[in-house]
Amino acid sequence: MGAAHGDMGGQEPGLLAALLGQRGRLLDIYRTVVTRPGWGTAEIAHQLHMTESDVHDCLDELAELSMLFYPSDYTATPVALSPEVGLTALLNQREREICTQQAQLAGARAEAAELVAAYSAHRGQWGNLGLEQLDDLASVRARLSELAVQAREELLSFAPGGAQSQEAMEASRPLDEKSLASGVRIRTLYLDSVRNDRASTEYARWLAGLGGEIRTIPSLPVRMLVVDRSVAVLPADPKDSRAGAVVLHAPGVLAALVHLFEMTWQRGHPLDGARPSAPDEPTAQELELLRLLELGSTDEVAARRLGVSLRTVRRMMAELMGRLGARSRFEAGVLAARAGWM
Repeated sequence: MGAAHGDMGGQEPGLLAALLGQRGRLLDIYRTVVTRPGWGTAEIAHQLHMTESDVHDCLDELAELSMLFYPSDYTATPVALSPEVGLTALLNQREREICTQQAQLAGARAEAAELVAAYSAHRGQWGNLGLEQLDDLASVRARLSELAVQAREELLSFAPGGAQSQEAMEASRPLDEKSLASGVRIRTLYLDSVRNDRASTEYARWLAGLGGEIRTIPSLPVRMLVVDRSVAVLPADPKDSRAGAVVLHAPGVLAALVHLFEMTWQRGHPLDGARPSAPDEPTAQELELLRLLELGSTDEVAARRLGVSLRTVRRMMAELMGRLGARSRFEAGVLAARAGWM
């Protein structure tokens, strides 16, 4: 016995079946009635692997849709009628529902546009120049989370300040994990001083284990995040994190910041990479301290740039002077230059 679907061209369930929803078997039954006139409920049920009770229910619905004649006492075989009347009414009803939904969607889009405009208007008076002003720490954290979620290709960041706070690492962990899982490349530069903090190095190694790329360097110019080379976040005041931040969109500024990152990245060292240095030669961190002091930085500024304490800076300088045999910092600079350190 041939299948009813084969006689009707082997149609796959389509939009009409989807429109009927749970009544999708109605089409199968209607096609069987059309191609097998004279069949009763038992034959239809056997052909379609349905119970006779279910077939009865479907035939009743088809009769309500004016697609066939079927007496309520089930004494006669069903007779197919033109589906035009019933299906046209059904399609018209669905069309009205879609129009209503489209109108609701248009209204929702208008409301969303108003919210976006209100949000943009309160990001700062420099929005037209590609700059957003974030006035407090809560706004900064919220914007950083938003940008991390929106990232599609790459996150570049400078993380100065030495040891990372537990709060900052806990806030970053789920964002970093989600970004890496979605294929975003993460490259982060920390200060060499994080190597002395167990929690920071454990976090960095966790990040590297997920695919993040970590390097360290003696000093960093400023805290920075660049997202997809199209948005950057910088502190409003590098000396005061509570002063908020600025979000930059200007392509020229972004190009310069990305170039700065790449140049700095090349100078960095992998977190677990070899750091060869002869016993009598200064470390990269010590050389950076000499450079900062040569440029006129105070001990306090040098400590902040290196991410270490003021006491550590003074201890490092005393050790350098001892190795050089210098009696003053000025003499230490001269002897360091003669030794080829500078």
